[in-house]
Amino acid sequence: MRWSKSALIFGGTAVWGMLLVGCVMVQRTMVAPPHIPGATFVGSGKCADCHENVTSGFHDATHAKLIAPGGNGQEVGCESCHGPASLHVKSGGGTGTIINPKGNPETCFQCHLDKRGEFALPNAHPVLSGKMGCSDCHSPHSGDAISGGGTNFAGMNDSCVKCHTAQGGPYVFEHEASREGCVVCHSPHGSMNAKMLKARNANLCLQCHFQQQTAPGVILIGGRDHASFLSRGTCWSAGCHEAVHGSHVSSSLRF
Repeated sequence: MRWSKSALIFGGTAVWGMLLVGCVMVQRTMVAPPHIPGATFVGSGKCADCHENVTSGFHDATHAKLIAPGGNGQEVGCESCHGPASLHVKSGGGTGTIINPKGNPETCFQCHLDKRGEFALPNAHPVLSGKMGCSDCHSPHSGDAISGGGTNFAGMNDSCVKCHTAQGGPYVFEHEASREGCVVCHSPHGSMNAKMLKARNANLCLQCHFQQQTAPGVILIGGRDHASFLSRGTCWSAGCHEAVHGSHVSSSLRF
């Protein structure tokens, strides 16, 4: 059977079109609001009647981008995370009539799919076990959801030192990486490595402390040959730079 030139062009175009649509559908996340049996959507305007303390500052929140104007966007807003609110409104705010994501991260995972996987890693914050929630570190209703986001790394650390008080300092000799942000060294949701570190060995430190090989077997870091030290273990072990967050006695971050 011989194909005409027009048939080949049409068939090829159709195949390419199907591939492109398939790629778009694979990469696109389809998100459905939480379901509450018997409840219907009432729109975010109803929420402001009782929760003005929350909605008044919501306009500059990261999650405010979820708000969609018009009737077609009625389900997109507060109810995207809290579920349809008709029963909640009818009962005057009765408990059990609305979803509170603070106690259940599944609502957050509807959009943040990658975080579910990170929390399932061997070393992670205990969100899946219910010992803490996403809102312990993130602000969903006002400002940047990532505390201290953008260039304000010092503000980002505020979320961490609420629990990790000992690491907050102040120190006489401060590790500059801590000043830049805890996330320079740690994966905040979860990691394969102990202490949620981004790397398990000296490669973590060498991201900032560049090495220079001046001769075979010689590795200079900070002007000193570290070849023999690097073979013993990590930079923060073997009696070297144990005070990784800061020190009161040594500029080399020793105790």
